[in-house]
Amino acid sequence: MPDVDTALMLLIIVVALGLIFDFINGFHDTANAIATSVATRVLAPMHAVLMAAVLNFLGALSGTAVASTVGRGIVPPELSTQTMVIAALLSAITWNLLTWYAGLPSSSSHALIFSIVGAGVAKGGWGAIQVQGLEKTFQGLAFSPLLGFLGAFLLMVLLLNLFATAYPGAVTRVFGRAQLLSAAYMAFSHGSNDAQKTMGVITMALAGYYGWSGTAWQVPLWVILAAAVAMALGTAAGGWRIIRTMGLRVVHLRPIHGFAAETAAATVIELASRVGIPVSTTHTISSSILGVGATRRLSAVRWGIAGQILTAWVFTIPACFGLAWLIHTALLLLGA
Repeated sequence: MPDVDTALMLLIIVVALGLIFDFINGFHDTANAIATSVATRVLAPMHAVLMAAVLNFLGALSGTAVASTVGRGIVPPELSTQTMVIAALLSAITWNLLTWYAGLPSSSSHALIFSIVGAGVAKGGWGAIQVQGLEKTFQGLAFSPLLGFLGAFLLMVLLLNLFATAYPGAVTRVFGRAQLLSAAYMAFSHGSNDAQKTMGVITMALAGYYGWSGTAWQVPLWVILAAAVAMALGTAAGGWRIIRTMGLRVVHLRPIHGFAAETAAATVIELASRVGIPVSTTHTISSSILGVGATRRLSAVRWGIAGQILTAWVFTIPACFGLAWLIHTALLLLGA
Protein backbone atom coordinates (compact mmCIF):
# COMPACT_ATOMS: atom_id res chain seq x y z
CA MET A 1 0.00 0.00 0.00
CA PRO A 2 1.65 3.30 -1.03
CA ASP A 3 2.24 5.95 1.64
CA VAL A 4 0.45 9.28 1.53
CA ASP A 5 3.17 11.10 -0.42
CA THR A 6 3.43 8.31 -3.00
CA ALA A 7 -0.35 8.10 -3.37
CA LEU A 8 -0.57 11.86 -3.97
CA MET A 9 2.23 11.70 -6.53
CA LEU A 10 0.44 8.87 -8.36
CA LEU A 11 -2.78 10.90 -8.32
CA ILE A 12 -1.00 13.86 -9.89
CA ILE A 13 0.42 11.54 -12.56
CA VAL A 14 -3.08 10.23 -13.29
CA VAL A 15 -4.49 13.74 -13.70
CA ALA A 16 -1.61 14.70 -16.00
CA LEU A 17 -1.99 11.54 -18.09
CA GLY A 18 -5.74 12.01 -18.23
CA LEU A 19 -5.39 15.52 -19.64
CA ILE A 20 -2.71 14.32 -22.08
CA PHE A 21 -5.10 11.61 -23.26
CA ASP A 22 -7.86 14.20 -23.64
CA PHE A 23 -5.56 16.47 -25.66
CA ILE A 24 -4.53 13.56 -27.91
CA ASN A 25 -8.18 12.52 -28.20
CA GLY A 26 -8.92 16.06 -29.39
CA PHE A 27 -6.47 16.03 -32.29
CA HIS A 28 -6.93 12.30 -32.96
CA ASP A 29 -10.69 12.73 -33.30
CA THR A 30 -10.75 16.21 -34.87
CA ALA A 31 -11.68 14.42 -38.09
CA ASN A 32 -14.92 13.24 -36.47
CA ALA A 33 -16.18 16.77 -36.29
CA ILE A 34 -14.75 18.45 -39.37
CA ALA A 35 -13.68 15.93 -42.04
CA THR A 36 -16.93 16.15 -43.97
CA SER A 37 -17.12 19.96 -43.90
CA VAL A 38 -13.50 20.19 -45.09
CA ALA A 39 -14.06 17.57 -47.81
CA THR A 40 -17.10 19.42 -49.15
CA ARG A 41 -15.18 22.74 -49.04
CA VAL A 42 -17.86 24.32 -46.88
CA LEU A 43 -15.19 25.35 -44.39
CA ALA A 44 -11.50 26.06 -44.83
CA PRO A 45 -9.42 23.62 -42.73
CA MET A 46 -8.26 26.22 -40.20
CA HIS A 47 -11.75 27.69 -39.77
CA ALA A 48 -13.17 24.18 -39.33
CA VAL A 49 -10.59 23.29 -36.68
CA LEU A 50 -11.20 26.47 -34.67
CA MET A 51 -14.97 26.03 -34.86
CA ALA A 52 -14.64 22.41 -33.72
CA ALA A 53 -12.42 23.44 -30.79
CA VAL A 54 -14.99 25.91 -29.47
CA LEU A 55 -17.94 23.52 -29.89
CA ASN A 56 -15.97 20.61 -28.38
CA PHE A 57 -15.34 22.78 -25.32
CA LEU A 58 -19.02 23.69 -24.97
CA GLY A 59 -20.10 20.09 -25.49
CA ALA A 60 -17.74 18.93 -22.76
CA LEU A 61 -19.57 21.16 -20.27
CA SER A 62 -22.99 19.73 -21.08
CA GLY A 63 -23.19 16.82 -18.63
CA THR A 64 -21.48 14.01 -16.70
CA ALA A 65 -23.66 10.95 -17.33
CA VAL A 66 -21.04 9.29 -19.55
CA ALA A 67 -18.31 10.16 -17.04
CA SER A 68 -20.24 8.26 -14.37
CA THR A 69 -20.53 5.17 -16.55
CA VAL A 70 -16.82 5.13 -17.40
CA GLY A 71 -15.59 6.14 -13.94
CA ARG A 72 -17.58 3.74 -11.79
CA GLY A 73 -19.69 1.57 -14.09
CA ILE A 74 -16.91 -0.73 -15.35
CA VAL A 75 -14.67 -1.12 -12.28
CA PRO A 76 -16.18 -0.35 -8.84
CA PRO A 77 -14.60 2.70 -7.15
CA GLU A 78 -13.55 0.63 -4.14
CA LEU A 79 -11.46 -1.67 -6.37
CA SER A 80 -9.79 0.97 -8.54
CA THR A 81 -6.21 2.01 -7.82
CA GLN A 82 -3.94 4.71 -9.17
CA THR A 83 -1.70 2.07 -10.75
CA MET A 84 -4.68 0.59 -12.58
CA VAL A 85 -5.76 3.98 -13.92
CA ILE A 86 -2.20 4.87 -14.97
CA ALA A 87 -1.90 1.57 -16.86
CA ALA A 88 -5.21 2.20 -18.65
CA LEU A 89 -4.26 5.73 -19.67
CA LEU A 90 -0.77 4.77 -20.87
CA SER A 91 -2.29 1.99 -22.97
CA ALA A 92 -4.94 4.24 -24.53
CA ILE A 93 -2.45 7.05 -25.22
CA THR A 94 -0.02 4.63 -26.90
CA TRP A 95 -2.71 3.16 -29.14
CA ASN A 96 -4.09 6.57 -30.10
CA LEU A 97 -0.65 7.78 -31.13
CA LEU A 98 0.07 4.64 -33.15
CA THR A 99 -3.21 4.82 -35.08
CA TRP A 100 -2.89 8.58 -35.54
CA TYR A 101 0.57 8.10 -37.05
CA ALA A 102 -0.85 5.44 -39.38
CA GLY A 103 -3.74 7.75 -40.32
CA LEU A 104 -6.36 5.23 -39.17
CA PRO A 105 -9.52 6.56 -37.46
CA SER A 106 -9.60 4.03 -34.65
CA SER A 107 -11.81 4.61 -31.65
CA SER A 108 -10.42 6.53 -28.67
CA SER A 109 -13.44 5.24 -26.77
CA HIS A 110 -12.60 1.62 -27.51
CA ALA A 111 -8.98 2.31 -26.62
CA LEU A 112 -9.77 3.84 -23.23
CA ILE A 113 -12.60 1.55 -22.16
CA PHE A 114 -10.86 -1.69 -23.03
CA SER A 115 -7.65 -0.42 -21.51
CA ILE A 116 -9.64 0.07 -18.29
CA VAL A 117 -10.96 -3.49 -18.64
CA GLY A 118 -7.47 -4.88 -19.25
CA ALA A 119 -5.96 -3.03 -16.31
CA GLY A 120 -8.95 -3.98 -14.11
CA VAL A 121 -8.53 -7.67 -14.95
CA ALA A 122 -4.79 -7.43 -14.25
CA LYS A 123 -5.57 -5.88 -10.89
CA GLY A 124 -8.39 -8.08 -9.63
CA GLY A 125 -9.29 -10.69 -12.24
CA TRP A 126 -12.55 -10.80 -14.15
CA GLY A 127 -14.42 -10.44 -10.87
CA ALA A 128 -13.30 -6.80 -10.75
CA ILE A 129 -15.31 -6.01 -13.89
CA GLN A 130 -18.97 -5.02 -13.52
CA VAL A 131 -20.83 -6.94 -16.19
CA GLN A 132 -23.78 -4.55 -16.31
CA GLY A 133 -21.57 -1.55 -17.01
CA LEU A 134 -19.56 -3.45 -19.61
CA GLU A 135 -22.74 -4.62 -21.34
CA LYS A 136 -23.98 -1.03 -21.49
CA THR A 137 -20.69 0.01 -23.05
CA PHE A 138 -20.78 -2.86 -25.55
CA GLN A 139 -24.31 -1.94 -26.58
CA GLY A 140 -23.31 1.65 -27.25
CA LEU A 141 -20.20 0.72 -29.17
CA ALA A 142 -22.05 -1.92 -31.20
CA PHE A 143 -25.26 -0.08 -32.02
CA SER A 144 -23.95 3.45 -32.63
CA PRO A 145 -22.26 2.58 -35.98
CA LEU A 146 -25.36 0.71 -37.14
CA LEU A 147 -27.65 3.58 -36.18
CA GLY A 148 -25.26 6.08 -37.76
CA PHE A 149 -25.24 4.17 -41.05
CA LEU A 150 -29.00 3.66 -41.15
CA GLY A 151 -29.80 7.18 -39.97
CA ALA A 152 -27.54 8.79 -42.58
CA PHE A 153 -28.80 6.48 -45.32
CA LEU A 154 -32.47 7.21 -44.58
CA LEU A 155 -31.92 10.96 -44.15
CA MET A 156 -29.99 11.07 -47.42
CA VAL A 157 -32.78 9.20 -49.24
CA LEU A 158 -35.33 11.66 -47.82
CA LEU A 159 -33.27 14.69 -48.90
CA LEU A 160 -32.71 13.28 -52.38
CA ASN A 161 -36.46 12.85 -52.83
CA LEU A 162 -37.28 16.29 -51.44
CA PHE A 163 -34.77 18.02 -53.72
CA ALA A 164 -35.06 15.73 -56.74
CA THR A 165 -36.26 18.53 -59.04
CA ALA A 166 -34.08 21.33 -57.63
CA TYR A 167 -31.12 22.74 -59.54
CA PRO A 168 -27.84 21.16 -58.36
CA GLY A 169 -26.26 24.57 -57.84
CA ALA A 170 -29.13 25.68 -55.60
CA VAL A 171 -28.91 22.46 -53.57
CA THR A 172 -25.20 22.98 -53.07
CA ARG A 173 -25.73 26.57 -51.88
CA VAL A 174 -28.51 25.61 -49.46
CA PHE A 175 -26.65 22.72 -47.90
CA GLY A 176 -23.37 24.61 -47.93
CA ARG A 177 -25.00 26.90 -45.37
CA ALA A 178 -26.86 24.10 -43.60
CA GLN A 179 -23.65 22.15 -43.17
CA LEU A 180 -22.22 24.95 -41.05
CA LEU A 181 -24.90 24.03 -38.49
CA SER A 182 -24.47 20.28 -38.84
CA ALA A 183 -20.68 20.57 -38.45
CA ALA A 184 -21.17 22.61 -35.27
CA TYR A 185 -23.71 20.04 -34.03
CA MET A 186 -21.23 17.25 -34.70
CA ALA A 187 -18.42 19.05 -32.87
CA PHE A 188 -20.67 19.74 -29.87
CA SER A 189 -21.78 16.10 -29.67
CA HIS A 190 -18.18 14.91 -29.89
CA GLY A 191 -17.25 17.02 -26.88
CA SER A 192 -20.34 15.94 -24.95
CA ASN A 193 -19.40 12.25 -25.18
CA ASP A 194 -15.64 11.98 -25.55
CA ALA A 195 -14.49 14.57 -23.03
CA GLN A 196 -16.66 12.95 -20.37
CA LYS A 197 -14.67 9.71 -20.64
CA THR A 198 -11.56 11.50 -19.43
CA MET A 199 -13.56 13.15 -16.66
CA GLY A 200 -14.69 9.70 -15.56
CA VAL A 201 -11.15 8.28 -15.48
CA ILE A 202 -9.75 11.21 -13.48
CA THR A 203 -12.66 10.99 -11.04
CA MET A 204 -12.01 7.24 -10.76
CA ALA A 205 -8.51 8.09 -9.51
CA LEU A 206 -9.85 10.77 -7.15
CA ALA A 207 -12.34 8.26 -5.74
CA GLY A 208 -9.53 5.80 -5.08
CA TYR A 209 -7.49 8.48 -3.31
CA TYR A 210 -10.28 10.00 -1.20
CA GLY A 211 -12.36 6.85 -0.75
CA TRP A 212 -15.46 8.14 -2.55
CA SER A 213 -18.29 5.70 -3.13
CA GLY A 214 -22.05 5.83 -3.56
CA THR A 215 -23.45 9.36 -3.59
CA ALA A 216 -20.03 10.79 -2.67
CA TRP A 217 -18.82 9.89 -6.17
CA GLN A 218 -19.21 12.95 -8.39
CA VAL A 219 -17.17 14.76 -11.02
CA PRO A 220 -15.64 17.95 -9.54
CA LEU A 221 -16.07 21.20 -11.45
CA TRP A 222 -12.33 21.62 -11.92
CA VAL A 223 -12.15 18.21 -13.62
CA ILE A 224 -14.98 19.18 -16.01
CA LEU A 225 -13.26 22.45 -16.92
CA ALA A 226 -9.79 20.90 -17.25
CA ALA A 227 -11.05 18.12 -19.53
CA ALA A 228 -13.00 20.59 -21.66
CA VAL A 229 -9.96 22.84 -22.11
CA ALA A 230 -7.62 19.93 -22.88
CA MET A 231 -9.95 18.55 -25.56
CA ALA A 232 -10.47 21.99 -27.10
CA LEU A 233 -6.71 22.59 -27.29
CA GLY A 234 -6.17 19.16 -28.82
CA THR A 235 -8.88 19.81 -31.38
CA ALA A 236 -7.27 23.14 -32.27
CA ALA A 237 -4.00 21.30 -32.91
CA GLY A 238 -5.74 19.36 -35.69
CA GLY A 239 -5.43 15.78 -36.88
CA TRP A 240 -4.73 16.12 -40.58
CA ARG A 241 -3.75 12.52 -41.32
CA ILE A 242 -7.12 11.18 -40.21
CA ILE A 243 -9.03 14.08 -41.74
CA ARG A 244 -7.54 13.10 -45.11
CA THR A 245 -8.59 9.45 -44.66
CA MET A 246 -12.15 10.13 -43.53
CA GLY A 247 -12.99 13.20 -45.56
CA LEU A 248 -11.24 12.53 -48.83
CA ARG A 249 -10.52 8.85 -49.27
CA VAL A 250 -13.66 6.96 -48.20
CA VAL A 251 -16.30 8.53 -50.48
CA HIS A 252 -16.61 11.70 -52.55
CA LEU A 253 -18.81 14.12 -50.60
CA ARG A 254 -20.92 17.15 -51.47
CA PRO A 255 -22.54 19.51 -48.93
CA ILE A 256 -25.84 17.60 -48.94
CA HIS A 257 -23.96 14.38 -48.11
CA GLY A 258 -21.95 16.10 -45.39
CA PHE A 259 -25.11 17.55 -43.85
CA ALA A 260 -26.83 14.16 -43.75
CA ALA A 261 -23.79 12.34 -42.33
CA GLU A 262 -23.08 14.92 -39.62
CA THR A 263 -26.71 15.33 -38.59
CA ALA A 264 -27.31 11.60 -38.28
CA ALA A 265 -24.07 10.91 -36.42
CA ALA A 266 -24.42 13.86 -34.04
CA THR A 267 -27.99 12.88 -33.15
CA VAL A 268 -26.96 9.32 -32.29
CA ILE A 269 -24.05 10.59 -30.16
CA GLU A 270 -26.14 13.21 -28.36
CA LEU A 271 -28.88 10.73 -27.46
CA ALA A 272 -26.24 8.36 -26.07
CA SER A 273 -24.61 11.14 -24.04
CA ARG A 274 -27.87 12.11 -22.38
CA VAL A 275 -28.45 8.56 -21.08
CA GLY A 276 -24.83 7.97 -20.08
CA ILE A 277 -23.77 5.56 -22.84
CA PRO A 278 -20.16 5.95 -24.03
CA VAL A 279 -20.07 5.52 -27.80
CA SER A 280 -17.38 5.75 -30.41
CA THR A 281 -17.73 9.06 -32.18
CA THR A 282 -15.22 7.79 -34.76
CA HIS A 283 -17.28 4.71 -35.56
CA THR A 284 -20.51 6.68 -35.69
CA ILE A 285 -19.39 9.37 -38.13
CA SER A 286 -17.41 6.86 -40.23
CA SER A 287 -20.50 4.69 -40.58
CA SER A 288 -22.63 7.73 -41.38
CA ILE A 289 -20.25 8.70 -44.18
CA LEU A 290 -20.53 5.17 -45.56
CA GLY A 291 -24.32 5.41 -45.23
CA VAL A 292 -24.62 8.53 -47.39
CA GLY A 293 -22.18 7.08 -49.90
CA ALA A 294 -24.23 3.91 -50.22
CA THR A 295 -27.29 5.90 -51.37
CA ARG A 296 -25.50 6.78 -54.59
CA ARG A 297 -24.26 3.32 -55.48
CA LEU A 298 -22.19 0.77 -53.63
CA SER A 299 -19.22 1.38 -55.91
CA ALA A 300 -19.15 5.04 -54.81
CA VAL A 301 -17.71 3.90 -51.48
CA ARG A 302 -14.05 2.95 -51.48
CA TRP A 303 -14.56 -0.25 -49.58
CA GLY A 304 -10.83 -0.98 -49.43
CA ILE A 305 -10.29 2.11 -47.25
CA ALA A 306 -13.41 1.23 -45.27
CA GLY A 307 -11.93 -2.24 -44.72
CA GLN A 308 -8.72 -0.72 -43.34
CA ILE A 309 -10.79 1.35 -40.92
CA LEU A 310 -12.75 -1.75 -39.86
CA THR A 311 -9.50 -3.62 -39.27
CA ALA A 312 -8.32 -0.86 -36.92
CA TRP A 313 -11.64 -1.10 -35.03
CA VAL A 314 -11.34 -4.88 -34.62
CA PHE A 315 -7.74 -4.82 -33.41
CA THR A 316 -8.26 -1.96 -30.95
CA ILE A 317 -10.14 -4.08 -28.39
CA PRO A 318 -7.65 -6.95 -27.90
CA ALA A 319 -4.63 -4.69 -28.43
CA CYS A 320 -5.63 -2.22 -25.71
CA PHE A 321 -6.79 -4.95 -23.34
CA GLY A 322 -3.45 -6.76 -23.66
CA LEU A 323 -1.36 -3.60 -23.57
CA ALA A 324 -3.04 -2.32 -20.39
CA TRP A 325 -2.66 -5.73 -18.75
CA LEU A 326 1.06 -5.77 -19.56
CA ILE A 327 1.62 -2.19 -18.38
CA HIS A 328 -0.21 -2.86 -15.10
CA THR A 329 1.83 -6.00 -14.51
CA ALA A 330 5.07 -4.15 -15.28
CA LEU A 331 4.17 -1.29 -12.93
CA LEU A 332 3.52 -3.74 -10.10
CA LEU A 333 6.90 -5.37 -10.72
CA LEU A 334 8.47 -1.93 -10.49
CA GLY A 335 6.71 -1.36 -7.16
CA ALA A 336 4.24 1.30 -8.32
